[in-house]
Amino acid sequence: MTDPLREAARAYREALAAEATAKAEVEAARQKRAAASEGVATARAPLADAIVQAAREGVRQRDILIRIENAYTRERVRQICRSAGVQVSE
Repeated sequence: MTDPLREAARAYREALAAEATAKAEVEAARQKRAAASEGVATARAPLADAIVQAAREGVRQRDILIRIENAYTRERVRQICRSAGVQVSE
């Protein structure tokens, strides 16, 4: 015969363990997201530099968009170029 008190205590311990596991997974996901965000921030400047360089070389905006595989919108490409003092060709 099972003891209801022991069963309840066992279920509680299992729930606590599941909660601890979930908390650890959430923390790991936060750290992974933070690392990914850093990667995005690191990659952003070289992409902007390459866009500006292409615009300075006379590459048309639509060709820039094709070459960057639409990583940015047309407007964002314009903003990047304008901030660098370059007028992008349509």
